[in-house]
Amino acid sequence: MLKKVLLLFSMLLAVLVPQISKAAAKLDFYQIKIYHLKTAEQESRVDQFLKDAYLPALHRAGISSVGVFKPIVDDSKAVEEKLIYVLIPFTSHDDFFKLDAKLNKDQKYQQNGADYLDAKHNDPPYNRLETILLNAFEKNPRFGLPNLSAVKKDRVYELRSYEGPTENISTNKIDMFNSGDEVGLFKRLGFNAVFYGQVVAGSSMPNLMYMTTFENRADRDKHWDAFGKDDYWKKLSAMPEYQNNVSKGNTWFLYPTDYSDI
Repeated sequence: MLKKVLLLFSMLLAVLVPQISKAAAKLDFYQIKIYHLKTAEQESRVDQFLKDAYLPALHRAGISSVGVFKPIVDDSKAVEEKLIYVLIPFTSHDDFFKLDAKLNKDQKYQQNGADYLDAKHNDPPYNRLETILLNAFEKNPRFGLPNLSAVKKDRVYELRSYEGPTENISTNKIDMFNSGDEVGLFKRLGFNAVFYGQVVAGSSMPNLMYMTTFENRADRDKHWDAFGKDDYWKKLSAMPEYQNNVSKGNTWFLYPTDYSDI
């Protein structure tokens, strides 16, 4: 009898494990790299590296679309440091972990990126480099290219982070996007989302992040006004099971560089 049970259990695992692995493989895996820069000269060097070496190398490695963004700066306020955000969508975790090995073998990348890659200790191209890793949401498993017509310098890309007080409570907010269909609400209202992701490595965990895009600031404000007035949002945000699931929210307004794919 025990042998039959073990045999049936083995057969069940043989069916389920590939299905689970296949389901996991359908979710994107995102890396957000944030360059912290001190000077305009550093910004220029990183721009040149990304445009002439890094993005072309990622394209050769099979990553067709890479986003590069900079903060929308209020000219009336002093800027403490310059920032460049790089969004890399991977189709799997394995693709992320294999990337460095591919780049190390790419001679064209090594040549075109020499100024950055071989920089001296007393002349670095950046001050610090930050990395955030994210799993895509089940409700939005693949990243999207925004459907916008405005020139890139006028666009507004809104990157948001919602931190939770605990892992379980943060998971509850993610469930609000998935089972609660907050993702569907964004789609219905035309927010042109690039991605939604659960942060699995970063400095502000537990949290989730997502990016929506707009033609300009007025278009952005119009969309959020419609969101706040939407009947489904009022219903969803009032549900008892989704209360107090965000302890801190951050918003960054960005625009895509002229060489960004996204």
